[in-house]
Amino acid sequence: MVVVSDTSPLSNLFKINRLALLRDVFGKVVLPEAVWLELLELQKRGIDISEITQADWIEVVAVRDKVLANTYKQSILDDGESEAIVLAKELSADYLIMDEALGRKVAEATGVKVIGLLGVLRDAKKLDLISEVRPIMDELRTVARFRISDALYSLILTETGELLN
Repeated sequence: MVVVSDTSPLSNLFKINRLALLRDVFGKVVLPEAVWLELLELQKRGIDISEITQADWIEVVAVRDKVLANTYKQSILDDGESEAIVLAKELSADYLIMDEALGRKVAEATGVKVIGLLGVLRDAKKLDLISEVRPIMDELRTVARFRISDALYSLILTETGELLN
């Protein structure tokens, strides 16, 4: 399985010490160079990201179609999102992990299958890698400051059988 990720899913799971969930669900995750550089910015702020930089299941790959990536960058997508979409297309990725709405829309319009961070959590529960999604979503909200609408929060809890009646 080929899975490409944008920065947000990696950095948010890293912030709550759950980065290994990506490895556990997908085996390997491919990052474009721009996403790698965005992650390295955390290091420049004094954050120890050795868990990311030393992960043998994370591979950094350069996009070939720089022109297309630059075209996306000229819209309102950032460098990481632009390159992640292009790389996912180039590698015929099974999934692109991305949460940003506009980036998801652009990716889906090009035929790329997108999954968000909460979809990854849902899949992790289905695979019995985690027992509950709720505490992880709560931690994402409070620790990582990851925005989850109440409607999406409830939907994920419903899909995972955790919604309390």
